[in-house]
Amino acid sequence: MKKTLLVIAAFLQTALFADYDYSINKITPQVKKRMIQGNSWRKGCPVGLENLRYIQVNHWDFKGKSKRGELIVHKNVAKEVVEIFHELYKIKYPINKMRLVSDFKGSDFQSIEADNTSAFNCRSATGSKKWSKHSYGKAIDINPIENPYVSRKGRISHKASLKYRKRVHKNSTPQDRAMLLRNDKATKIFQKYGWKWGGNFKSIKDYQHFAK
Repeated sequence: MKKTLLVIAAFLQTALFADYDYSINKITPQVKKRMIQGNSWRKGCPVGLENLRYIQVNHWDFKGKSKRGELIVHKNVAKEVVEIFHELYKIKYPINKMRLVSDFKGSDFQSIEADNTSAFNCRSATGSKKWSKHSYGKAIDINPIENPYVSRKGRISHKASLKYRKRVHKNSTPQDRAMLLRNDKATKIFQKYGWKWGGNFKSIKDYQHFAK
C-alpha cells in the first residue's frame, strides 16, 4: 500500500509539472568543486552540503527566450522553490540570468553587477556579522539590478540600479516587468509560499530579496 501511494505521488508531481522542465539533485562532486573553487561554500559554513540541493529550472530571459537556470537551496525548500519558479514561468516573469554565485567567485557584488538571480552563498548578512539567510540556502535574490538594496541613508551601490530607485512601472519592457512591486503577481507568488520580501523591510529596502 505504501509503495502504491509513493508511485501515485510521483505520478501526480510529474503531471503537475508536465509543461515545465526542472530537476532537483543532491550536491554532486562536480557541483561541490564549483562551490569550493568559487568561494561560495567552505568548512565552517552553517549548512553542510548534504543538506543542500542543486536545482535547475526554466525561466524566461530578457529576450523572451526560455532558458535553463540553476540555483542551490536548502533541501527543505527545494520542492517549493521549483513550484515558485514554475508559477513565475507561467506568468512569463522575466529573469535576466540565473547562475550559481560560485561563477562570480562568491562575490555578491559581482553577481549583482551581472544582474544575476542567485540563492545559496555562505556569507554574512549585509551590514552584519551574522550569517545571511543565503548561508542556509533559504534566501533568493532575484533580478538584483532592477530590484536594488537601498541602505538606511538611501544609498544604492550599483550605478545601473539608480534608475530603479523610484518604484513604479512605466512600460512593458522586460527590465520594467522584472521590477518587483508590492502588488505584483511575482511578489505575491513568493509570499503565497511564506517567503518574506525585503521590499517590506522598514529601515532598509532589499527589493531583490526573498527569504523563508
